[in-house]
Amino acid sequence: MSVQESPQPRLSVRRRAYVTPAELVTAGVVLLAAYSIVLALFMAIAPRAFYSAVGPFGVRNDHYIRDTATFSAAIGIGLAAAVRRATWRVPMLTVAAAQFALHSVNHLVDIDGAHPVWTGYFDFFSLAVSTMLIIGLLRLAAADQSAERLPQRLRMKGAKR
Repeated sequence: MSVQESPQPRLSVRRRAYVTPAELVTAGVVLLAAYSIVLALFMAIAPRAFYSAVGPFGVRNDHYIRDTATFSAAIGIGLAAAVRRATWRVPMLTVAAAQFALHSVNHLVDIDGAHPVWTGYFDFFSLAVSTMLIIGLLRLAAADQSAERLPQRLRMKGAKR
């Protein structure tokens, strides 16, 4: 007589992701806020050094460099606030994505105007990649925000019946 062994039930183990999308968005917003604020401080405190190291396009104008620093500072401050205020993340990431995209286009237009020329290409491609990363964070933040509102929408539909 043959005995058939019944297959042992396999335990289903659900593994938790190392980092949740919400944690990834928070970390991204923190890094982007810090980057924007540090860049603004560098531009405001040392415009000559900024021009030499990062922005060697055309004639140096310290006043315009400091003006641009204020835009970066404002975005950085808004992103820093969005670290604690989750409802600010989608709007601030939208602003940051738009700024990086427009900045990328500006660098594309002047790609051969940097000295040395390779910095123009490096600046454009690094800004373009950064834009795509910010858009990725924006999509994660928007999905997270939608997921938080879903139960509320379902409750509202149930109450109308």
